[in-house]
Amino acid sequence: MPVSSSEFDLAYDELRARWPESTEERDVATPYGPTRVHVYGPADGTPLVLLPGGSATGLAWFANAPVLGERYRVHAVDLLGDAGRTVRRGTPLKSADDLTAWLDALLDGLGLARTHLCGHSYGAWLAVRYALHAPQRVERLALVDPTQVFAGFRPGYLLRALPTLIRPSEGRARAFLAWETGDDHLDETWQRLYALATTLPGRKLVAGGRRPTAGLHMPVLVLLAEHSRAHRVGKVTERARRTLSRGEVAVLAGATHHSLPFTAPKELNDRLMDFLARDRQDRGTAAR
Repeated sequence: MPVSSSEFDLAYDELRARWPESTEERDVATPYGPTRVHVYGPADGTPLVLLPGGSATGLAWFANAPVLGERYRVHAVDLLGDAGRTVRRGTPLKSADDLTAWLDALLDGLGLARTHLCGHSYGAWLAVRYALHAPQRVERLALVDPTQVFAGFRPGYLLRALPTLIRPSEGRARAFLAWETGDDHLDETWQRLYALATTLPGRKLVAGGRRPTAGLHMPVLVLLAEHSRAHRVGKVTERARRTLSRGEVAVLAGATHHSLPFTAPKELNDRLMDFLARDRQDRGTAAR
């Protein structure tokens, strides 16, 4: 049964406390309503926008922001239509086109003409859609176990997820996470937030349509979870390598779909930092 918003808010605040003390909370005005963004890192750092998976909220990057924020100005976003403190108000959210228009307005409100963009799961799907919509605004694109981009969901994954969609409850969400992750000792604070998020009324995740793959010409990093049950990792790897003109693919050993991005954060952070740092190298080479 749906939980009270106060239970979710308590879990949200508990996970927010895991972020660095200097993290700023910004509510950015858009035509679709105010968007909550968690901002951390040097004010003059290269911008990096992080989009989470469904039900995860922007706070899911708590194990990554402290490292990424040493060099980059991190902007972790609560997604429009999902749980969190982004409010859906004003222009209705109806389609994927609305999501890209929302992100246009969000980047404008943040003053970001151009940014690195990274997403996990549903957030990776959205990041790809946006990179195709506005390639001039995306410097480098990182996709963490992206879903519905290079391959569809495995039928078994959808069957396991079905009870949480039909009759959402905290217990069903926890059971689903335990199945997908092999009960791999997920962070309890995040797990409670995720499980409560699935029960909140009024969520509206927009997806569907043709898989967005062709036309990505910026550098793209695809990081896949070795034990992901969301899709077949081998199929995603092959299609990503075949499709991306400037892509690289790596598999994160031991990771599962829902344990990312906070499980084994060192490897994920190291790979992201290496990939993003090459932007500076490319600019230095071009300047010579």
